[in-house]
Amino acid sequence: MVTRPVVDGHNDLPWAMRKVGYDFTVHDIAQPCPELHTDLGRLHAGGVAGQFWSVFVPCSYRGAAAVTATLEQIDAVHSMVGHYPHALALVTSAEGLQLTAEQGGPIASLLGAEGGHSIDNSLGTLRSLYRLGVRYLTLTHNENTDWADSATDEPRLGGLSEFGREVVREMNRIGMLVDLSHVSADTMRDALAVSAAPVIFSHSSARAVCDHPRNVPDDVLAQLPDNGGLCMITFVPAFVSPAVREWQLGVEAQARAAGVDVRDLAAMDEFVRPHLADKPTATLADVVAHCQHVREVAGIDHIGLGGDYDGVDALPEGLADVAGYPRLLDALADHGWSEDDLAKLGWRNVTRVLGEAELVATELREACGPSLATIEDLDGGSEASEVSP
Repeated sequence: MVTRPVVDGHNDLPWAMRKVGYDFTVHDIAQPCPELHTDLGRLHAGGVAGQFWSVFVPCSYRGAAAVTATLEQIDAVHSMVGHYPHALALVTSAEGLQLTAEQGGPIASLLGAEGGHSIDNSLGTLRSLYRLGVRYLTLTHNENTDWADSATDEPRLGGLSEFGREVVREMNRIGMLVDLSHVSADTMRDALAVSAAPVIFSHSSARAVCDHPRNVPDDVLAQLPDNGGLCMITFVPAFVSPAVREWQLGVEAQARAAGVDVRDLAAMDEFVRPHLADKPTATLADVVAHCQHVREVAGIDHIGLGGDYDGVDALPEGLADVAGYPRLLDALADHGWSEDDLAKLGWRNVTRVLGEAELVATELREACGPSLATIEDLDGGSEASEVSP
């Protein structure tokens, strides 16, 4: 296998570490960690030059509790980087990311907040997350926010509310990437219509290949060249394998009949466990099919990788942990992808997107100051929480 640099868009190691109190003596990632998909040795073996660490909190955390838990996740990433200074380095710019990918050194560690509930309807909180190093915000997780519809919830707004559009505009102004993984197709379209900077899908695949609402429809993929953004292919079995998706639909139907909220990750994990013996297996070839399709529809300049390691229980055969990226890139090379193509997929495209977002932010900050809008001003009130002054 050939090891090439990769900057991955989404890894949930911080949430996995929360389960052990962020104690890196319990899971010392400098040593092999069979309980996890991620450790430093396997990151090195996988050629991971940069990683967006997800500072995710579930939708069950609401209001101030969601903000607090997100801050704890951010603190955990800063602590992790400090605990392994020879292996990890906090990076907050495209320049830093490019230097790492080209010259090597400690793995560039970036932060992405997964779910708009993490800002509690506050643009001030959004700006504060940016100052702490967060460089993308996923607009929703599995449930709607007050201002954006999720892919896996009942649509309420038909996309973004006016406050949701203001969130996107303010993200553009400060240089935070707009992440459209997890959002409904209408939210994707609304965000693309508003955003002056390239957007990303930090961990999504192609809906035409596997019909899952977490994947990206072709009409949205076709808009990425004009926007400059990219779809970072994920490895989640139900998102990449039609057979696994069909199995999942059957289990979800049984869960609903039993009164289980399928958006509740913990409840679904418990419900699914007895059914796992019947679950089909996703393969590396499934992921290759998504890469091929996104390249065909959006183009080679608009595709990346976002594995979602340590965010799921199982991964496709050949991609079981973060050491698997060389197998995927070798398979794509066998399908005719050039070394330049693989460099764009692996790291150049996401580095470009971050750099272009920074340029847009510089222009916008010269033109206007921070938005002082509130959700009450623009949408007539919040259903979930009181907005801080």
